[in-house]
Amino acid sequence: MSDPIHVTLPGDAGSLRSLKAGTEVLLSGRVFTARDATHIRIVAELGETGRLPYDLAGETLFYAGPTPPAAGRPAGAVGPTTAARMDAWTPALLKAGIVATIGKGARGDSVRTACMMHGAVYLAAVGGAAALLATHVVGAETIAYPELGTEALVRLELDRLPVWVAIDVWGHDLYALARQSSAEEMSP
Repeated sequence: MSDPIHVTLPGDAGSLRSLKAGTEVLLSGRVFTARDATHIRIVAELGETGRLPYDLAGETLFYAGPTPPAAGRPAGAVGPTTAARMDAWTPALLKAGIVATIGKGARGDSVRTACMMHGAVYLAAVGGAAALLATHVVGAETIAYPELGTEALVRLELDRLPVWVAIDVWGHDLYALARQSSAEEMSP
């Protein structure tokens, strides 16, 4: 097992393209939170203008809804949302310039294909550990849609958030590989 790769976003985002599915990554730098309601609005604005709003081109979307500050931290909790819920919007956002997404769980084939087509990656974070993951958040600022509460578009500054490459730019899918390996182990 190799040491985790350190990546600072957005500057090092291009280095994510060289990482294979299963690689552990420690993310630092800027990401933007976006869940269902935020995706609806971003995609609507993209449709109206033809470009991503809020300077999101070249950025990473973290499917999370950070809670208000607590325990002396900028976010009390920040855990990944089930990524498949965003699958309908993801191909269009990757085409428009999003370079990576972070969530939990498997993605559909349309996202895997879009990652290959646009040189993007899907990163998986551990679910059920929102308070622990919040210890890796060093800054949080609402950028848009404050009326959505925890679903607002929030810019987070991270310090060594642990994630794994779940879909790489070659289309290798960590979840599919795990299912295949498990099935092979169980077959007689």
